[in-house]
Amino acid sequence: MDFAFDARTEELRGKLLAFMDEYVYPAEAVAEEQRAALASPWDSPAVVEELKAEARRQGLWNLFLPDAEYGAGLTNLQYAPLAEITGRSPQLAPTALNCAAPDTGNMEVLAQFGDERQRKQWLEPLLAGEIRSAFAMTEPEVASSDATNITTHIERDGDEYVITGRKWYISGAMNPDCRIFIVMGKTDPDGADIRRQQSMVLVPRDTPGVTVERAMRVFGYEDHYHGGHAEVIFDHARVPVPNLIGEEGGGFAIAQARLGPGRIHHCMRLIGMAERAIELMCRRAVSRTAFGKALGQQGVVHNWIADARVQVEQLRLLVLKTAWLMDTVGNRGAHTEIQAIKIATPRAVVGIIDRAIQLYGAGGVSQDFPLAELYAAARTLMIADGPDEVHQRSLARRELKKYL
Repeated sequence: MDFAFDARTEELRGKLLAFMDEYVYPAEAVAEEQRAALASPWDSPAVVEELKAEARRQGLWNLFLPDAEYGAGLTNLQYAPLAEITGRSPQLAPTALNCAAPDTGNMEVLAQFGDERQRKQWLEPLLAGEIRSAFAMTEPEVASSDATNITTHIERDGDEYVITGRKWYISGAMNPDCRIFIVMGKTDPDGADIRRQQSMVLVPRDTPGVTVERAMRVFGYEDHYHGGHAEVIFDHARVPVPNLIGEEGGGFAIAQARLGPGRIHHCMRLIGMAERAIELMCRRAVSRTAFGKALGQQGVVHNWIADARVQVEQLRLLVLKTAWLMDTVGNRGAHTEIQAIKIATPRAVVGIIDRAIQLYGAGGVSQDFPLAELYAAARTLMIADGPDEVHQRSLARRELKKYL
């Protein structure tokens, strides 16, 4: 394994670091000011559109997509250090580069499983940043950590599918530019193979019977720049049969293909969030005095900073190994490592941000610093894309299987 950055990665890293310093970090405060003056909290601040235009001008666009026909054609190993950099400003930077979830996963699904018409109608405008999208899988009435529990019905009626169900925490659905939902439901609820009961269909937001019921908050945050999270009702919503993605019964497999890259992307960005927290911790430690000496001279603060650095270096190596495996042996071959990073990274980063908050005192939980919002985002990722316990169960069973 060689994790040295190649020439293209170094070039993009240099451009992206400069872009963050010159455009993204200064835009954080501007975006908050502009958002407060918007007619709707879900409208995009003007500075976000300016960032997107500049990123596209600089060639920092669709870096996440390994398909060279549609994206930058980077490997996971090449993209990892770039995603880490965007994680330092997780609300603005991924969106500015058109590398924000859930659009990234949806574009990957359409690129890999969509037909020519679907790619033309939905993938191309997503790649251009002209529209946004949402992925409707999680449901409030069942334990959605087990995707076979999904109860939304997708019933064929002639040349149409009729979708009936209730979803929630559907990321991006509050954004007025969200035009399309990828909806997972059951086309064969009584099928013998529980992993062949589900399918995915494309449902335009303006389809009769689709209602965005309410916004869902995350630790009190509405997550505006992400497009919010919504509860969505599908009440006998009808779409043409050609809106099926792939084949009937292929929804579970498509979901697994989508979630693998999504999990590593989250972990890449989490490392950037941890680096931002360490930077803020160190700046605070050398600028504040308590009990007669700088916080940075307190032994407990030394421990916090040292432990954080060790954890980040460990996590980065594990993420890079996972990216390398995904590139060389595929997602299935990297299954163990994908689960390992999904367990380890959010847990460790939550602890690092928590100690940074402690160092800032009241300021750490305020809106004047990004730490509280970083904490909420990192803590949520212990649930999103599968809770830790599900991954631990699967990983442990795979280890035990060697001895049975």
